[in-house]
Amino acid sequence: MNAFVIDTFEFCRTNSSREGVTPVAEMTRLAKECANASGEIAWKAVGSTHKLGFPQMTLSVNGTVQLVCQRCLQPYAHHLDSSTVLMLGKDDEQADEIEETIDDESIDVIVGSRSMELMYLVEDEALLALPQSPRHDVCPDSSLLDKAKSEKISPFDALKSLTPNK
Repeated sequence: MNAFVIDTFEFCRTNSSREGVTPVAEMTRLAKECANASGEIAWKAVGSTHKLGFPQMTLSVNGTVQLVCQRCLQPYAHHLDSSTVLMLGKDDEQADEIEETIDDESIDVIVGSRSMELMYLVEDEALLALPQSPRHDVCPDSSLLDKAKSEKISPFDALKSLTPNK
């Protein structure tokens, strides 16, 4: 994965922005969650200052990944389109204070850094955008599911085959 190490505080103070496209294959944590490593994630990071004076970064990801449907167990293309606002604290204590001050569930408060790997944040955002239980809207081939339903075996059937110890 391309290394984009940034000073998050300077990035926000100077209203910097960075964007790019990264193959899923280069995002190892994301690739592990996918059916295969095909696809790309377009991303953008924009630094700014919140109206209360806190540094903040808007992070967006957009792309298609291959996931495994939990109903039919077949791979399918899932489109990611997510954006989040990250507000930065200098340490855990300040991050907690910021969170209490802004009292806004739509903004995530993290501890910033003078040398943070931007792609780590991008990959985090892509991971958070994945569905908890990936599924087709309508499964194209339900034969595996139908077969599993028709072959339901009672857990007690296995007990019947056991012979008692004498």
